[in-house]
Amino acid sequence: MKDKRPNTIDIRNKRASFEYELLDRYTAGIVLYGTEIKSLRGGKGRIAESFCQFKDGELFVINMNIDPYDHTVYFNHAARRERKLLLTRTELRRLDRAVQEKGLTVVPLRLFINDRGLAKMEIALARGKKLYDKRESIKDKDIRRDADRAVKIKL
Repeated sequence: MKDKRPNTIDIRNKRASFEYELLDRYTAGIVLYGTEIKSLRGGKGRIAESFCQFKDGELFVINMNIDPYDHTVYFNHAARRERKLLLTRTELRRLDRAVQEKGLTVVPLRLFINDRGLAKMEIALARGKKLYDKRESIKDKDIRRDADRAVKIKL
């Protein structure tokens, strides 16, 4: 019988929405070793510096860090190895064509464990922001924060 604990693993790449304009979002599975999924369930993963790249028609996430599992001795994994992402063939073709033709990139947004206990990664097709776009993002964030403060003071 499976353990029905609530999945609280939700690792986010907070810089992605600041650095990139997100166009399309996809949910992909990840090929992981046993010690990697155990370490992820312990909350020991980071995707802040990671990116996605195509190799031989397959999509890999590179530079994603999953800390080694504490309770194993011999069969531990490399912390920053390339991990294959699992998407449908049509999604892979669509992403590959967009990356090659339009100069877009694929960035990881979120790493989570779904209801069935499988590790999934939310990725996005993105376009890099210019400096003035980043200034606009900062200005919008400041305006929202000031408006929230004004509402809290009136309550």
